[in-house]
Amino acid sequence: MTTETTSSTRASAEFWFDPLCPWAWMTSRWMGEVQQVRDVDVTWSVMSLAVLNEGRDLPEEYAALMEKGWGPVRVVVAARREHGEEVVKPLYDALGTRIHHEEADYPDAIAGALEELGLPASLAQAATSSDYDEELRASHARAIELVGDDVGTPVVAVDGVAFFGPVVTPAPKGEAAGLLWDGCLLLARTPGFYELKRSRTDGPIFDTEDRR
Repeated sequence: MTTETTSSTRASAEFWFDPLCPWAWMTSRWMGEVQQVRDVDVTWSVMSLAVLNEGRDLPEEYAALMEKGWGPVRVVVAARREHGEEVVKPLYDALGTRIHHEEADYPDAIAGALEELGLPASLAQAATSSDYDEELRASHARAIELVGDDVGTPVVAVDGVAFFGPVVTPAPKGEAAGLLWDGCLLLARTPGFYELKRSRTDGPIFDTEDRR
């Protein structure tokens, strides 16, 4: 049975993710739980930490991660163009499981995810190609236009009002997930609300049940 939301109308959300971001992965697991207990339609879109950090003075190790990070998100964009919107979330799930739970390197994660979903192995070539970057940058720009450029991933827009986050670990389940969603709806529907924040004291806590 679906629990009532804080509104009588069905909510819509857009979720921007970069497959390499563990915090976006945690929030996406929460969003999946929300869809089980609340009436909400979710559109899954890409943004890119590599794009976000272009031109910034980064530590060498993080700069190297950003360079490699183009691969997975480019493949998602390529898959969407070639095979439609419906492949985006399953491909993100398959990539995220391999990257965050299995700690696979990006080429292996991409190859395994494509094979799992029966998508052409040739899509992996997009990882090192700039052919899809215009679409990637456009999707990224839509998120940044809504929320500002001093954030990272994930970005969630609720009925057109966007925020960075929620950043949460571990991902709430069941009614706890629904209650957090209710709070997000309340904040999004409060004119002039901008920010709540506290320092993080835990890293991402990956639940084995959150692999899909």
